[in-house]
Amino acid sequence: MKNGLFISIEGPDGSGKSTQIEVLRKYFEKQGIDVLLTREPGGTPISEKIREIILDKNNMEMDDMTEALLYAASRAQHVAEVIKPALAAGKIVICDRFIDSSIAYQGYGRELGDCVRVINEYAVRGCIPDMTFLMKMDPKVGKERISESEQDRLEQEKLDFHRRVFDGYIEMEERFDRIIGIDAERSIDEISADIISHIERIIGENGRI
Repeated sequence: MKNGLFISIEGPDGSGKSTQIEVLRKYFEKQGIDVLLTREPGGTPISEKIREIILDKNNMEMDDMTEALLYAASRAQHVAEVIKPALAAGKIVICDRFIDSSIAYQGYGRELGDCVRVINEYAVRGCIPDMTFLMKMDPKVGKERISESEQDRLEQEKLDFHRRVFDGYIEMEERFDRIIGIDAERSIDEISADIISHIERIIGENGRI
């Protein structure tokens, strides 16, 4: 790699993000390319501790702005400690959720509006994905894929919340060229082929490998 490459995977809960991230890891490693897989919230010891607080089902009284600020704090540490150094070293970074999740979940889902984007612009300090794959799936379908006992604090929210989140994702897809919508209600192989095709096209166009 001449430069690092930052890929994020977004979408509703239960849309198959983890499966496709593992497919991408194998795809790049077969080519001898160093890949770093990470996630949000999390990715560093500090950020993982914040993750536990955010997603803990015992913290149902958490204020919406507290939630948004905790996500941003986790992300700031993640960017500084993990993502920026990996990109500087020329690695491919694949992140399960990033800034778009906060805008979708807190900006649209919690209806906090544009302040979420502003908060997170401070947190990421210019570190934005080169490409983002949005796994598009009906929120009802995704929610049903996760058993009630396994749902975290946000996954337990009512369907109306998850529909607002999804609508937010669709608006961002229309606004930003880096966000590529992927039909996530197809087979795993069809989805993988679609994502890899986009990656090969974009990398080819930019001469990044």
